[in-house]
Formats: sequence, structure tokens, C-alpha cells
Amino acid sequence: MTQITDRPPAQPLTARGRGAASDRAFSAVSLAAGALVLAILVLILVTTLREAWPALKYAGLGFVTSPSWVPLEVDGAGPVYGALSFVYGTTVVSIIALIFAVPISIGIALFLTELAPTRLRSTVVTVIDLLASIPSVVFGLWGIIVVGPALVKVYNGLHGALGDIPVLGSLFGEPVSSGRGFMTAGMIVAIMIIPIITSITREVFATVPDADKQAAYALGATQWEMIRGAVFPHSFGGMVGAVMLGLGRAMGETIAVALTIGAATQITPNLFAAGNTLASVIALNFGDPGVPPGRSALIALGVLLFAITVVINYAAAVVVRRADVRMKGASA
Repeated sequence: MTQITDRPPAQPLTARGRGAASDRAFSAVSLAAGALVLAILVLILVTTLREAWPALKYAGLGFVTSPSWVPLEVDGAGPVYGALSFVYGTTVVSIIALIFAVPISIGIALFLTELAPTRLRSTVVTVIDLLASIPSVVFGLWGIIVVGPALVKVYNGLHGALGDIPVLGSLFGEPVSSGRGFMTAGMIVAIMIIPIITSITREVFATVPDADKQAAYALGATQWEMIRGAVFPHSFGGMVGAVMLGLGRAMGETIAVALTIGAATQITPNLFAAGNTLASVIALNFGDPGVPPGRSALIALGVLLFAITVVINYAAAVVVRRADVRMKGASA
């Protein structure tokens, strides 16, 4: 009696050998690519730190703690290099950008994945992609020519309405006549990072299993309750990653911020005042860094920005890991 089996015909030994060799080659290429990325990052850090060392040695701890930046000799006194005001400006502009961009980006992503018709969805996605392709200098010119002057009246109105209220009066103080300041720069950067956060968040929302959504509806949930109970928990890690990429773009944006922030070295709670960021001060002064070690001090600002970015991304990774652990524990 003949026994019929469903086994495929045995693969020739030579074919199996070629497949194993291909797998080994692919693994080696992947490992080399990953190692190359790490090597490039280490090389960037080492070379920039070496170039920045004269300024770090000259300024000492004051490079991080001092708000003064005077790259010239004044009355016989040497230059002063303190990055604190630039760190403050970078933080303020980035926070303003995220406050505006994150809700809008998540709203657009939810609309595209849950509500928008197919034809409208493709149109909106195309517009978002076009927005991401606009050069940053165009955003900066638009900011100083159109947005800044147009917002001066709004800033004056907010200052008049809130200026006498404690805390709020400090945040919404007297605006700069040109409109160039922290708020204008933050809004321009927000427009620039919306496509990044929206695109990644939309892709993350699209990975939510349809069974989870239907289960929420079967339990009587409304659409918002379904989004809050099924979409957001499943997409939390991806949303944090999208926001972190947007934050990295906001912190490193140079030309658009340099054109719209006003280029003032100061620490002030007034969001309408002029300021500066780590990236913008490098762009504005690298051609004329001042007396030595001025060029080294500007490179040191880049090293500081690099370190801040690494710390923020590491903190975000920790938050995502802890959230994933809580979600797995809750579903167990």
C-alpha cells in the first residue's frame, strides 16, 4: 500500500549551502552597517570634542552655568563664553513648538486613519508631504516677512489683557516691535515638525489591529472611547517616538530659527521677547566667531546640543519601555 505524504521534495545540498551562505553574508552586511552607524556617531563626538576642548578648558564649568556670551575683549578683559541662555532659548522654542505641533499632528493622524474618506485622505497626505519638502529658509523668510509682523498686534493684545496677572504677565510681556522672538520662532518650528510627527503617528495608528477596534465597539464604546481605549494604548510607543523625532528637529533647526528669534542673548520668562538657540547662534556667528577661542566655543555649543539630544532620546526610550511593561502586565 502506497503512503502519500505532503512533504516537499528534498532540496539539493548545493541549494541549501548557497542559502546558508547568503544568510551569513546578509548577517555580516547588516552587522557592518550597524557598526558603521555607531562608528560615525563616535567619530563625530570625538572630533567635535577635540575641536571644542580649548573653549571648554578656557571657560570651565562656566560654559554651562553662565548666561553671558561676549566673544570679544572688553576693557582688557578676555572673552566670556556661557551657553546657559542658548540652552534656555532652545528649550523654550522646542516646548512652544511641541505644544502647537503635537495636538495638531495627532488630530490629523486620527482624522486620516479613522474619519477621512479615501479620496480626501490621499489629498491630505500629499499636502503634508509637500509641507515637509519646503526648505527651512523659506519658512524663516515667511516668518520674518509675514508671520512676525502680523502677530505683533496679537502679542500686544495678549500683553494688554494678561499683563497685570501674576505669572501670566511675566510670560506674555512686552513684545518686540518686529515680532521676532521665542513665540514666533516656536510657531514656525511647529509648522515645520507637524509633517514629521503626523506621518509617523499615522503609520503607527494604521497598525492597530482591527479586531481591537471592533471589540471596543462590541462593548458599546463610542468612537472616542474606542480611540482612547484601543488606539492610544497600542500606539503609545510609536507616538512617543514620533514626538521625539519632532523634538530633535525642533532643537536642531537652524536657519528658520535664526531668522525669526531675534538674536538676543538673554534669559527671560517673556515669550514675546527676542532670544537665541544653540543651533541659531552657531549659524549666525560661525563666519565671525570673535577672538580665540571663539570658533572652538561655537563647536562646543554643537557638542552640548548633541549631548542634550542623546539624553532626551535615552529618557524617551526609558519611558517607552516602562509603558510597554505596564501594558503587558495589564493585558496578562
